[in-house]
Formats: sequence, C-alpha cells, structure tokens
Amino acid sequence: MMTDKTNYDYTALCNKLKTMRLSAMAETLEAQLADPNSNLRSFDDRIFEVINAEWDIRYSKKYNRFLKKATLKYPAADIDATIYDADRFLDTSVIEQLATCRWIDEHRNLLITGSTGSGKTYISNALCVSALRQFKTVRYIKASTLIYELEQAGVRGEYLDYTRKLAALDLLVIDDFGLMELDIDKCRNLFEVIDSRDCFHSTLIISQLPVRSWYDLFKDNTYADACMDRMIHNAYRLEFNGRNMRNPSK
Repeated sequence: MMTDKTNYDYTALCNKLKTMRLSAMAETLEAQLADPNSNLRSFDDRIFEVINAEWDIRYSKKYNRFLKKATLKYPAADIDATIYDADRFLDTSVIEQLATCRWIDEHRNLLITGSTGSGKTYISNALCVSALRQFKTVRYIKASTLIYELEQAGVRGEYLDYTRKLAALDLLVIDDFGLMELDIDKCRNLFEVIDSRDCFHSTLIISQLPVRSWYDLFKDNTYADACMDRMIHNAYRLEFNGRNMRNPSK
C-alpha cells in the first residue's frame, strides 16, 4: 500500500535536514517528492539514494581539500591501461600492489628512477591520488623547491614548524632528486627531513639518476651515509626505462 505524502510535512522535514547541514539529503528528498513516480521505487532504493547523496558530496569536498594541499603536478593522474603497454617495460604487478597503499600503512619508502619522459612523475601522482582517496595526507614537491623552502623557513625562524609539518605527512613525494648539488647546509636540511620521517611515514623519491649514483650528490660523506641509509633501507623500487611518453616516437 502506497503512503500518502500529504499526511506529512515534508517541507518542514527538508528544512530540518538543511538546518543540520544535510543539504544533499534534503535536495535529493525534494527531488523524490517532486517526482510523481517515486512511489514506484522501493523504500530501500529511495533511502539509499538520499543517504548516498550526502555521503558523496561530503566525500568529494573532503577529497578536494586533501587534493589541494597535496600540490600534485597531475591532480587527475590515474593508473590507466597504458601501464600494460609492452614498450614501457613496467612491473605492473608492483604498481598494482603499490596502488593499494599498504606500503604507506607499513611506513615503507618508494624509489622511482628512470629516463626522462618515461612517466615517473605521472605514475607517482597516480599513487598519490590512490592515497588521497583513502584520506592520507600527501605533499608533492620538487627537490629544488624543498631545499629552497627549508632555507627560507630558516631565515624566517620557522624551520622547526616547517619540518614538523613535513614529518607529519603520511606521504612526502620528492621529485627531480639529483638535479642539484648538495652542499653541507643542503645536506643537513635534507637529512633533517628524511630522518624525521624514518620508520614513521613514507617518502617517495623520484630521480632520473640510478640509486647507485645518489651517494655522489652529497658533498659531505657523513650526511651521504646517513641519508642514503634512511632512504634506501626497506624501500620498494620502480624502474621506468621504456618509451618516452611525451614523444612516443622516441
């Protein structure tokens, strides 16, 4: 037996939902009430639609806040079918496992190396998106920018606050590692960041240079040993040496 809608003050009910800041639920209910055929649908279908509308809009708003703070280069990056192209020479099973983000829960690091244009940054950003969809805190930053911001934070007397924020991130992504020389001050600043995250949170490092050559980037051997040990120990690795994604003819 169908319920007579006129027995209820649905306008008042929708206003209550809006007062409780459940606007998506209110709007979906109003749309159902305006539909003369809505009673043809089951109660379960209708209540699921009302609740999911509110869930979806709140999820989207929260996700977009996390996404904005992540400062990704490719915010729409996705693990798409191109990873299976034979000429990319990618370990797709590893990428699929990394996309689950268990490595972040385990506080493991990830090192991505390979040739220019092979898609390192795009895939790393796609992994970031996977993490953001689980509402993990993420920050993507180029190595040169990170070094500069650390120096400027020191000048402003905000060094500790800045490094604490970096230390608290679930995932810190450092891109283009190896494109600058690391003098003693840069070595010290980088070590502070890497050390503060070691065993507590994950760091993803992207470089055109093979890992075996990273040691030579440091001008101080002590910091080289300390940083390399923390970056490499217990880290997963991905190699990108396939076709140039910017210029597929290469």
